[in-house]
Amino acid sequence: MSAAEGSGNGSKHARVILQQCLSARLMVQLATDSVDAEYVQIGRGLIVYVCFFKGASETMIDNMVKSVLKARLSKQTDGGRLVSILDLPGDVMIMPQSTLGGKLKGNAMKFNGNIQKEEGFRLYSHFVEKCEKAVASANVETGHNSIVLYGTYGNKTEVFSTESPTNGQYTHYIEF
Repeated sequence: MSAAEGSGNGSKHARVILQQCLSARLMVQLATDSVDAEYVQIGRGLIVYVCFFKGASETMIDNMVKSVLKARLSKQTDGGRLVSILDLPGDVMIMPQSTLGGKLKGNAMKFNGNIQKEEGFRLYSHFVEKCEKAVASANVETGHNSIVLYGTYGNKTEVFSTESPTNGQYTHYIEF
């Protein structure tokens, strides 16, 4: 059986959901008795939910980053043509989302096609690093001050909380 057949997701090895936002906030540290919860926040930008499946490899990361950051999905503030998040300027929030790999079997979700945790962490880290470099490079070229923030991969005790008001229905689905 090939890796693609074993994934339960056809020949796809990653899935991303892109959601445009006017702002977003992500809890990166749960509150404890001695410490308040910690959040990171972006302004207008893009939330990127990412999941890797069995068969995913580092060779696909460059294409994923290019597709995610250069897709012309955002309206300019003057209501003009659609531009990429790099052209806006816009911030990027990346969140690991293994639930995107779920497949309904009967009444239960199964995640048999998801990549192993260690390999997923490695690919997610590489994806985040490449996004940071691409946004930093675009900032130099455009004079923008866009940022990339991200959640922690595979930490089951962490709770993600987003506040993402949008200026329309701007959620997109891409498979790689």
